[in-house]
Amino acid sequence: MSVLDSMRVPFLDLRAQFAGIQDEISAAIDAVLSSGQFVGGRYVAQFEEEFAKYTGARFTIGVSSGTAALELALKAEAIGPGDEVIVPANTFFATAEAVSNVGAKPVFADVNPTVFHLDISAVEAVLTPRTRAIIPVHLFGRAMDLSEIELLANERNLVLIEDAAQAHGAESGGRKVGASGRLTCFSCYPGKNLGAYGDAGMITTNDEDLAKRLRLLRDHGSPAKYQHTIIGTNSRLDALQAAVLSVKLRYLDQWNAKRREHAQSYQRLLKHSTIFLPQVPAGSEHVFHLFVIRVSARDQVRQSLANAGIETGIHYPVPLHLTRAYQDFTYPGRGTFPTAETLADEILSLPMFPELTEQQISRVAEVLLRSTENVDPVAPGVEYRKGSAKTASAYAD
Repeated sequence: MSVLDSMRVPFLDLRAQFAGIQDEISAAIDAVLSSGQFVGGRYVAQFEEEFAKYTGARFTIGVSSGTAALELALKAEAIGPGDEVIVPANTFFATAEAVSNVGAKPVFADVNPTVFHLDISAVEAVLTPRTRAIIPVHLFGRAMDLSEIELLANERNLVLIEDAAQAHGAESGGRKVGASGRLTCFSCYPGKNLGAYGDAGMITTNDEDLAKRLRLLRDHGSPAKYQHTIIGTNSRLDALQAAVLSVKLRYLDQWNAKRREHAQSYQRLLKHSTIFLPQVPAGSEHVFHLFVIRVSARDQVRQSLANAGIETGIHYPVPLHLTRAYQDFTYPGRGTFPTAETLADEILSLPMFPELTEQQISRVAEVLLRSTENVDPVAPGVEYRKGSAKTASAYAD
C-alpha cells in the first residue's frame, strides 16, 4: 500500500490554518483580554474600518452572525409582514429563515445549473405586487453577475440585499463583493474564507442613514446607554471575534489565491472525466469557499470517497421549498424547481481549504476518477422551464 492509498483527506482543517497564525492570534486575544472591553469598543471599530477599506465600502457594521446580518438588513429596509422577498431555492436555510424571522414571506426561485446563482427568468416568474426585495446569493464563493437583477430591481423599485456569506474577497467587474453600495451581508462562521472562532458577521453599505440604523438595530436601538430610540435586538459583534478577524483579514487574499490554485489542480486532474466541474475564472471572480462538482450516482460516489478516507459535503441536499420547515406554508412540492431539485441529487463538495496539499488533491482525484469510471455523465445543463415557474407563482398569489 502506497502513502497515497492510506492518506486521509479532511473536508476542512481549521487546525492547520491556526498553526500558521497562532502567535498573532494569541497576541490579539491577549490584547482584548487585557483591555477588559469585550463588547464593542476599539477592536470592533478597528475591524469594521479595516473590512470597509478592504471591500471598498464606506461602512461596515459588525454583527453577531451572518443570519443576524440578513435579518438586520431586512429590518433596516423596513421589510416585514405582508412583504415578499425572492430567494434562491438552492442556498443555506438562513437566507429564507431571515425573511421569515422579520415577518415577511420568502418566495423561492430556481437557479442556473452551471453557476448555481438565481435565474433571472425564474425571478421574473414569481414577482407579485407584494414583492419588496430580492436576495441574490454569491454562492460557493463565486460573485454573481447582478446586472440583470439590478435592472429588474430598478424597474420594479425593489430592494436588493446581497447574501455574501461565502464570498469574502470575491470580485465582480474588478470590484470586491461588498462594494456595491447596497446592503451586503457576510457570515464569519469558522469555516468561511474569513472565519472567526465562533459566530460573527457584518454588513457593508455606502448609505450613511442605513449604517446608523443598523448600528441601532444591533444594540437594542440604543445610541447611548439606557437611551432607546427604536426597538432593536442584541446582535453585536464580540471584541474577541473582531480581533481574530483583524488578524485573519491580513491573510485573506493569500488564502483565496491558494483556493484558486487548488481549484485549478482539481480542474486539471478531473477534466477528462464524466464529472461536471465548476468553472475556474481567470481572475478573482471566484474564491472557492467550496469546490462543488455535479456527478451521477452522487451518494454511491460519495460513499466510495468516504471508504477511502476522503471527507466530502453536500451543499445543499434539500432545496428550501422541500424542507420540513416550509411545508406548512403551502409551498409547491417536488417538480416545481427542476434545476434546484436536480442539483440537490448531483452536487458534491470536495475538500477545499488553503492548506490542502497537492498530494491530498491527487488522492481525491484518483479515488474520484476510479469511483466514476462506470457512471454516466450528468446533463451539461438543466434547462429552466418557464412552465414550472408559472406553477411556482401560484403560491405567491
